[in-house]
Amino acid sequence: MLYKLHFLQHIWRQIRLVGSLPYFSLLVWILPLLLFTSGHNSLMAHDEALYASRARLMFDSGNWIAPWERAHHKTPGPYWLIASFYKLFGINDISARLPSMIAGILSLWLVYEIGKILLDKKLALLAAAILSVEFLWLQYCRLSTPDVPVVFLVLLAILSLIKTELHPKYHYFWSFIAGLSLGLGFLVRSFMIFLPIIALLPYLIWEHRRHHHLTNPILYSGFFVGLIPTFLWLWFSWLHYGNQSFEELFKFVVLLGSDDHYNSGPLFYVWNIPLKAFPWAFFGILGLVLILRHPIVRYQLILVGFPLILFCELSLFTTRLSHYSLCLYPFIALFASVGLNWLGNIYQIGIPQQLPIQKDKINVLNLFARKNLCRNLSYGFGGLGVLLVIASIIVFGWGGSDIRKYAIIGLAMGLGWLILPVVWIGRYHFGKKFLTARYWIAGWLIPCWLALAAMGSIGLLSDYNPVLRVFLQQSAIASILQTHPIYFVQTDGKIQVLLNFYISIDDQPLASISQVPAFGYAWIYTEQSPKLSRPHRILGTVKEYQLIQILP
Repeated sequence: MLYKLHFLQHIWRQIRLVGSLPYFSLLVWILPLLLFTSGHNSLMAHDEALYASRARLMFDSGNWIAPWERAHHKTPGPYWLIASFYKLFGINDISARLPSMIAGILSLWLVYEIGKILLDKKLALLAAAILSVEFLWLQYCRLSTPDVPVVFLVLLAILSLIKTELHPKYHYFWSFIAGLSLGLGFLVRSFMIFLPIIALLPYLIWEHRRHHHLTNPILYSGFFVGLIPTFLWLWFSWLHYGNQSFEELFKFVVLLGSDDHYNSGPLFYVWNIPLKAFPWAFFGILGLVLILRHPIVRYQLILVGFPLILFCELSLFTTRLSHYSLCLYPFIALFASVGLNWLGNIYQIGIPQQLPIQKDKINVLNLFARKNLCRNLSYGFGGLGVLLVIASIIVFGWGGSDIRKYAIIGLAMGLGWLILPVVWIGRYHFGKKFLTARYWIAGWLIPCWLALAAMGSIGLLSDYNPVLRVFLQQSAIASILQTHPIYFVQTDGKIQVLLNFYISIDDQPLASISQVPAFGYAWIYTEQSPKLSRPHRILGTVKEYQLIQILP
């Protein structure tokens, strides 16, 4: 019996040891958020379906260089990556999204490694946990787009530059990896990779005397090797399309940089980032102020300079979209970890710590003001939690079926926010001293995790076109779509892009219904159906579209 007891204690110690490992802990933290679904998946139009369908075109045609009718305007890295997963796991939504999921997990680990060097282990782990529950970041970790993979490459380059300084013995290896990552970034994101490269220039130039990166031939060698796949693709594309291959690449960048399609304005990211990273952007501002007051020796131009310059670049860039700012989200998480930890220190002992660890000299009034800040935040978000719970209960009781699923999210987040006042009251009104800052900080992380887990569980992060999915899964419709050519008559590009992925027969856009042959199948706008002069039968309706068959 004693032997069994010792054996069980040994097993428990091993489990606790494994659980304490940061990489494993982060994997356990993020994996449910990436995998929770309603049991169904469907792609988001427009961007996600574009990348997935173009990769399918490459895979189905066997032509991974020039499957298009005319030269393409983007480098093929994302399509190659997704098509490779099609080859491994088949053509489906999950295969298309796996590259982003894997890149998201690896990015968390990189943020931990970068934070461990620039800040400390505790803040690094907290930053990676915060990044996991930033809404926009998690959403794009579950989409078949190149945004998260390119952020992974940028983070790998930054870590490699730092490692080059810290480990002179492995100087050549880390220099090569830094250059290789940025070179591959061009394959994945075309000229957009130069935005983070430009943001690194202050660090590369002003700190050159210390690290000598700009005169390091290994760095340039790695960058050139990373460009080789792009050069090969351009060469073979040029053989097929001529100079049009180069023209399309440059034309696309010029178009993005000169036209404001969405009238977003230069302040777009000022409000969009706090909204998509709530509440972490506000902690991030606090952390940024603290870091500016107490600079990080040697790496201030990476931790602060890089994201600030990148933010200015994105704001000046005329085409402004939420996902363009994804490269900022790891740094928002790093800043937020500093800000939240500072507040946690106030919560626990009333005296915040500087960076890295020094007591701040403050007067008694200032001390009480800061302690009241933690109390007010706890009660304020606790009150928000109560409102969310009440609103969710009302929706459950009297709301329609379509809106009830959103009440699950509100209920999860609302109950989570109640942790903050409960922890505060337990410690300062009932004397439960075991409720340390770790519990209070967890009270910020758990509500966001629960809300995102609820979103995933009801399909809001995976099933973007459920109506179309259900329609396509009907056996009669599926057999038609897989065995007959489908004609698109003046339809919106989104439905066409989605069907390019979900059906194996090539679509054929037409300008007029008169061009559809007898017994042919066509997608049309629903409002077009009564106006058609040709006899037809309606096979089904999806939102504003109808699938019809032309009769003789």
